[in-house]
Amino acid sequence: MLRSKIRSMFIGLAALGLVPTAAAIAQSAANTPNPNHPGKAVYDANCASCHNNPPPGGRVAAFSTLTGTSATQLRTVLSEGGSMFPMAASLSAAEINNLIGYLTSGQQASANDWSRQLLCAADNRAVDVSKPVAFSGFGVNLAQTRNMTAKQAGLRKADMAKLEIAWAIGFPQTQTLGTGAVVIGDTAFINAAGRLLAIDTAKGCARWAVTISSRNVPEVADIGGKKALLFTAGRGELTVVDAATGQTMWKADARPANGVGSIRGGVVVYKDKILVPISASGVGAGQNAAFECCVGHGAVVALSAKDGKRLWEYHTMPDATYNGQVSKTGVKQRGPSGAPIWSLPTIDVKRNRVIVSTGENTSHPATETSDAIIAIDLDTGKEAWKFQAMKADVWNMSCNDRELAKSGPNCPNLFVGEVVGRDLDFGATAMIVKGRGGRDLVVNGQKSGHMWALDAETGKVVWSDRIGEGGALGGVHWGVASDGKLAFAAIADSTFLDSEQTKNKAGVYAYRLTDGKQVWAHVAKPDCAPPRGPKVVRCATKFGYSAAPLVIDGALVAATLDGKLTVFDAKTGKVLKTIDTIGDIATVNGVPGKGGSIDAHAISAGNGMIFFTSGYGSFTQTPGNVLIALKPKR
Repeated sequence: MLRSKIRSMFIGLAALGLVPTAAAIAQSAANTPNPNHPGKAVYDANCASCHNNPPPGGRVAAFSTLTGTSATQLRTVLSEGGSMFPMAASLSAAEINNLIGYLTSGQQASANDWSRQLLCAADNRAVDVSKPVAFSGFGVNLAQTRNMTAKQAGLRKADMAKLEIAWAIGFPQTQTLGTGAVVIGDTAFINAAGRLLAIDTAKGCARWAVTISSRNVPEVADIGGKKALLFTAGRGELTVVDAATGQTMWKADARPANGVGSIRGGVVVYKDKILVPISASGVGAGQNAAFECCVGHGAVVALSAKDGKRLWEYHTMPDATYNGQVSKTGVKQRGPSGAPIWSLPTIDVKRNRVIVSTGENTSHPATETSDAIIAIDLDTGKEAWKFQAMKADVWNMSCNDRELAKSGPNCPNLFVGEVVGRDLDFGATAMIVKGRGGRDLVVNGQKSGHMWALDAETGKVVWSDRIGEGGALGGVHWGVASDGKLAFAAIADSTFLDSEQTKNKAGVYAYRLTDGKQVWAHVAKPDCAPPRGPKVVRCATKFGYSAAPLVIDGALVAATLDGKLTVFDAKTGKVLKTIDTIGDIATVNGVPGKGGSIDAHAISAGNGMIFFTSGYGSFTQTPGNVLIALKPKR
């Protein structure tokens, strides 16, 4: 039982960015653990058979990946509130301590000093927050269009062909990044490797660094008369930090009153409210055959921007109860569950609403709020409308989508005898744009490959199109963007098997907002010839565009799972510049740098530069550990 629990525990770590990769072996060679550590016995007895030789294309974390991950990150996912806590709950504190201690025993102690060594010279540690805010958060604006003017970015489309690497920072004991920066004047702020950093954009040194662990893109807002950075640390603690100094101003529990949930995307500030998306679902816990699957569901919490006081809550469904189903191993099932909100909220200023997008259900019964876009009144927290893109997508990580018989006992598909749920949810943030006749549209992309345009007033479909068949790691994964005339869909179509490539539609697609007509398409192709190909994990299947794209002065910046940043002419789709980051990257701080998959919320800009993180080891992608700054060659 202990062996199966730990195996499931580390399978789940894959969903949080700790995944098996060939490249990770080279990156983690220096992290060989102490063979005499008492935790080795725990690992050998319960984990080695699975993690020393993980199956190709699967989600099981390789040993080399685990030993290259920080103790803080390992403990976060195993502790109460972490997504793997249900699987680790039967382990004693000593067993968990020994296991983590063994896996991290080969890491250099000096790595703890990396942020101090990154500090700027003593006369260059002041952050001038009176300068303009260039990039205030993930979506750039309340409508979440990820569209920057030349003035905001300090870049013109004409500059894009001249981009080159200005500097890069390496992060130790890191395999997965994906968190973008925010920019105030000549300072970029980023959460990475357990630190919140204020980076001098010209030199790549840190004006200040504080120890805070977060996966969120910070949000810049005026709080208490100061320019502040807002993000969530740990499972659901909202932290408000003075951007000038890095000092914490205040903290608050951002979860619903029931204490359930976590925040993946980040928060959005509008007037007197902080809008917090909650992503509880049980999607990982479903792997544990002993778990009464599933509990947890998505929600939105509105907090006071003054002091963090909870103002209202919206829940995507009622709390789970026993649903009458019993697994083949005799475990009672619970539901409804799921419809988590992974992405950031969007503010519909005209109608005083917040728009959110949801994920799949994770147990029966299915609800009308899964795989949906939902509008909520900002004053009351009451639902204004909802649009469900796919009904009965009931799925969790115990499911085998290719062979139902190989699914774990908690897979919801087993209870209906067919593969119905396929994990085709919304992971991307919706945006509000103008359609035909000035009509406000809510536009978003789905992992099914669909692009949807809804009437912002009613939620009714105005136009839609489907790009391929999508998949659990396909379709639109992390975000969309718009230049005001076109909507841009980044299609990941990341597959596990070479045989699935016949249906692959990975690339970038542009749609006219007025009628949904596809204007141009850039079809991605694998680039696997030596010496590049062997550096990319699963090179033949991991080459699509998954990270949320960004528009800058009529240029579209997008990036691939095989480590390329591509800049297009947004109007025509012509490629203006490609920068390949796979492999060794020289860093300003001396930490060995590796470029890898570019994913999630990686891309941002400001002060005449583009910033992005390279390295995303999740889901058998290529790990890496660098923040890269690009600047036009003058």
